[in-house]
Amino acid sequence: MEEIREHLHLDVMTITGKTLGENLDELKAKGYYERCEKWLAEFNQRYGCHLTRQDIIRPYDQAIGVEGSIAVLKGNLAPEGAVIKHTACPKEMYHAILRARPFDSEEECLAAVLHHEVEKGDAVFIRYEGPKGSGMPEMFYTSEAISSDKELGRSIALITDGRFSGASTGPVIGHCSPEAVDGGPIALVEKDDLIEIDVFARKLNIIGVKGERKTAEEIEAILAERRAKWQPKPRKYSRGVLRLFGELAASPMKGAYLDYENLHSRRP
Repeated sequence: MEEIREHLHLDVMTITGKTLGENLDELKAKGYYERCEKWLAEFNQRYGCHLTRQDIIRPYDQAIGVEGSIAVLKGNLAPEGAVIKHTACPKEMYHAILRARPFDSEEECLAAVLHHEVEKGDAVFIRYEGPKGSGMPEMFYTSEAISSDKELGRSIALITDGRFSGASTGPVIGHCSPEAVDGGPIALVEKDDLIEIDVFARKLNIIGVKGERKTAEEIEAILAERRAKWQPKPRKYSRGVLRLFGELAASPMKGAYLDYENLHSRRP
């Protein structure tokens, strides 16, 4: 906080009964920073290191990065958005055009990855794993199987309406919204559609069909035709609280919470 002091509201009251500015001034006056320097010197001596305070807390004008850790991508594939942890994504995948390989569950996708049925240049989709689809589980096993393969981890993307944890690595895109159960575009993707990922421009789009590029207008018409033929999958849960959640959950990009407004509107 001392490092970014000029950007803070120093007059806000804190639990100490003093303002934030007063707390920081008191730390400095009582020698807190000198004690920290002493502890750091002892650490360096004990472990043979040469760390400085700036190695631990960077000056804000010399930041390691200025783009944050995640990006929200939008486009005709994710009108409400999708999330990528771009700091864990290989730079060569920041902009890529890939061939779609859709799967309707993580189990199907994981089996294909483990049996080497997924190839470089694929955009692997795991759909119907959003909040309404299956409670929005973490796509841990598939993302780990992909990222542990050095070739696949740098040449394919994993796109899902499910979620990832902070430990995920590689070009993984989650929270794709609207989710497949709601008829979102992710449900309409077919094998060999061309998928464009552009982290720089924050875009995620379907740009072609059967490996052939199309105009935006043509893609819109194709998706409209597919949507007219699309049939929703049966609900995964038919009873209990998971059935209620599957019916009333908000979209992934809105937080996947139980939408009580919809619950109240259903009451007689």
